[in-house]
Order: sequence, then C-alpha cells, then structure tokens
Amino acid sequence: MIIEVVLGTTNKGKVKEFSRLLEGVFENVISLSDLDSPPEVIEDGLTFRDNALKKAREIAEYSGKLSLADDSGLEVDALDGRPGVISARYSGEGATDKTNIDKVLAELGDNPNRKARFVCVLALVDPSGEELVVEGFCEGEILNGLRGEGGFGYDPIFYLPNMQKTMAEIEPELKNNISHRANALKELRAKLDIKS
Repeated sequence: MIIEVVLGTTNKGKVKEFSRLLEGVFENVISLSDLDSPPEVIEDGLTFRDNALKKAREIAEYSGKLSLADDSGLEVDALDGRPGVISARYSGEGATDKTNIDKVLAELGDNPNRKARFVCVLALVDPSGEELVVEGFCEGEILNGLRGEGGFGYDPIFYLPNMQKTMAEIEPELKNNISHRANALKELRAKLDIKS
C-alpha cells in the first residue's frame, strides 16, 4: 500500500467519493484543503487528460508528495460532446450544478438522442516526474428533468437504463462500483497491481 497521496481537489463531494474509492490503495488521502496555500491550477487544457496532468504535476511539484488529480465531465452525443472539459463551468462565471443542468437541458430540448457518458481521466504524478494516466467511462442517457437527491453535478439527469435510476438515485456504495471514477480507479489499481 502506498502511504500518502494528495488529491488535487477541494470539491467536498469529490474528496468524499475519492476517499471511499481509494481505500486500500493509499493509507492516507489528503486534499488541497489540507495544504498551506496550495497553487490554484488553471484548467485550460483542451482535453480531460491535459487538465488532469497539469493539476497533478503542479501539485506534486508544490507539495513534494505523490499527487492524484482527475478531470472529469459529461459528454452528450447530441451536443457534439459538450459540456466536456468545461462541465463544471458550462453555464459561465459563477456556474452551479443547477445552472449547468438547466443549460444542458435547454440545449438538448426535445432531441430524441439522449446518449451521454461521464468521463474521468486520472493522473498520478510522483515529484520525481514519474506519471501514470488512466481513464474510465460510465454510459447513460440524459433525462428531461431531475430525479434523485444524492450525488452532485449532473447526477440527477444522468439515467442508467439497466438500473432504471439516475446516478442521484442509486446508493453511494453502488455508485462507487459503476461510476466513471470507479472505472478509472479500477484501471489505476490494475496498473499499480493493487488488488481491490
């Protein structure tokens, strides 16, 4: 087991989800909130991979510790892959989960093609410069309205046909087995040769 990793986020939802997902991989998971004046990384990459690597590299350099960063988001087929890398700020300055969801639903309108996927790219960077990048996906569809109280981000409109529930309606334990982050982490475990 690897002793400690800095998780490249201050998002409480992500920290909670990742801490559960990383059990057995790292002994101690700390977030940017635990560092003194961490760098604010500007996510200006063109891809999820660009952003995840940029975050992990800057945090590893600043902290001198092994750093794990992700970039993840929603890709909607009928919107040519949008919101994509700007999922968190899709509705502009001061974007919230609600305003982002409203924008996606407005742009989709009554388009019958509701296919979408959550994408997660994880970058693990050692201060020595060693890097590992993996990705995970979760396929689904976009509903016309919100369902469920759990999760965060686009979870209330992301429908899983085989479960007949949205990501916001399933139990956190189940989400941690099927989500894009869980799938990316399974890849990471396999690459690090860590058994779940």
